[in-house]
Formats: sequence, structure tokens, C-alpha cells
Amino acid sequence: MTFSWTPHRFSGGALALDVANSVVLRNDPERRIDRFADPATMDTFPSGANAHGEERALFGPLEPVEERARAGLVRLREAIDRHFRAEVLGTGKPALLADLLDAISATLRISGERPRALDTATARSALMLLSRPEPERLKICPNCNWLFLDRSRNRSRAWCDMAVCGNRVKASRHYRRNRAETQP
Repeated sequence: MTFSWTPHRFSGGALALDVANSVVLRNDPERRIDRFADPATMDTFPSGANAHGEERALFGPLEPVEERARAGLVRLREAIDRHFRAEVLGTGKPALLADLLDAISATLRISGERPRALDTATARSALMLLSRPEPERLKICPNCNWLFLDRSRNRSRAWCDMAVCGNRVKASRHYRRNRAETQP
């Protein structure tokens, strides 16, 4: 089975969130899919981010992570997810922030000489997210559980991607409503 990085995979609104969202069904151990578990898929992520990522103009054309830095990128990804997910849920702790800052620091020490490498750009994106003046714009999609930035004017965006998650939720609601009306 081949995998491609489609625009939906980059609906987080920030490179750091798109990297965190590279784990599908994160909270379901039986169905969880880590897209970075396959080094070849991890290597194709930068080209997808270059084509579809919201922050592509900030970092220039991204390059794959060096083999020696792969574990560091995964560590950074997990620290990003833990910290920002806890912030959205209102359960943030200084220790989670410290873990994220440690992962950012370690990443920049290893790959700082390669500013276009995915891990370097992800660390910089995470730092930018930490300094956002409006943390309430960070949300969790109620359908897929991905993290995303709500850039709508009135902060009313409900799903990471209306074309995928929004349509799925609306179709499911429509199906349940019609089914309830037709059953005796």
C-alpha cells in the first residue's frame, strides 16, 4: 500500500502541528498508525509540507531529516503533541513545557547547521507556536483528534479539515437522523 501526503495531512496550520499529526488515531492503540515508523514515508514528508504546509514560505523548501536525527524528530514530535494537547485540554504543566523545550534544544543542537531540515524547521515552528499571543486558537479536531490552529476570524472553526472531518461528521449525523425517522 502506498501512502501520499495529501493537503488534508497538512491541515494543522503549523509545521509543528502537522508533524504531531503524523500519528493517526493516536489515542486508539489498536488502530494507531505512525506515519514516521517507515523511514521512507518520513523522508517524503518534507515534499508534502513543501506543497501543502501552511508555513512553507517561512522555512523555504524543506529537506528530509538525516538518519542520525530521526529519533530526535520523533522525540520532538511527541513532546509537541503532549504539550499542546495538554494546553488545549487545560491540563498543561510546566514539566511538559520543559520536555518540549528540551526536545527543541536537542534538535537544534543536532541539526542547527541544516536550517531547511525537517527537524530544524519543526523545532522553529514549535517555538513560534509557544510564543503565539492567542493560545485559544489552538484546538483539537473532535473527529480525528488532530491538533490544529483555528485561523477563522471569529474562532469558530470546529474541524481540522471541513472537506474530510467536517463532512464525515455531518454525513454521520444525517445518516443517524434519517435512520431514526424511518424506524418505527
